[in-house]
Amino acid sequence: MKLRGLYAITDSQLLAGRFLAYVEAALEGGVTLLQYRDKSQDHARRLGEAEALKALCERYNTRLIINDDAELAARLDVGVHLGQTDGPLTPARTLLGRSAIIGSTCHAQLDLAEQAAREGADYVAFGRFFNSVTKPGAPACNVQLLEDARGRIKLPIAVIGGITLDNAAPLVAHGADLLAVIHGLFGADSTAEVTRRARAFNALFASA
Repeated sequence: MKLRGLYAITDSQLLAGRFLAYVEAALEGGVTLLQYRDKSQDHARRLGEAEALKALCERYNTRLIINDDAELAARLDVGVHLGQTDGPLTPARTLLGRSAIIGSTCHAQLDLAEQAAREGADYVAFGRFFNSVTKPGAPACNVQLLEDARGRIKLPIAVIGGITLDNAAPLVAHGADLLAVIHGLFGADSTAEVTRRARAFNALFASA
């Protein structure tokens, strides 16, 4: 499977009361990867939501990724995204097997991306590129970093951080394979608008 296109990431507060409806609306518009991101300690709810997302993703032929929780990913037989505080990739690969998608947060540092590649990551994620509601204190990235990464790393590159339809096109033009979007996708007034945004994000790749 080619990792290129829209990478939708859930936000439990943003999606409160409309979680599955908005996720399905995004899937309707086309999503390459869906990341379940929930930092709470409500393990029963997280398991239930992740199981519901897996069922939806299977219907739409989308790959599901769990944020920061390799054990939950293993339980559902899906992939995982690991931050820099989550330890090395190798134990997650051992737990999840060779076919699972594993991504790694690399902030604005090429050396972290090269390390992730050596450890067996399937994609690397750089960010933030713009002001981000989710991670306001994250170090800033620019398109030069993307060009440098494209020359040194032979993995798909995800970009994250304040990405909207108004600012995403230059990132794709400079080598981003995956647009990781939260508010720019789900901060919408209706399911129809979520679907429209998803299609519009994917259209950026068709013209690149």
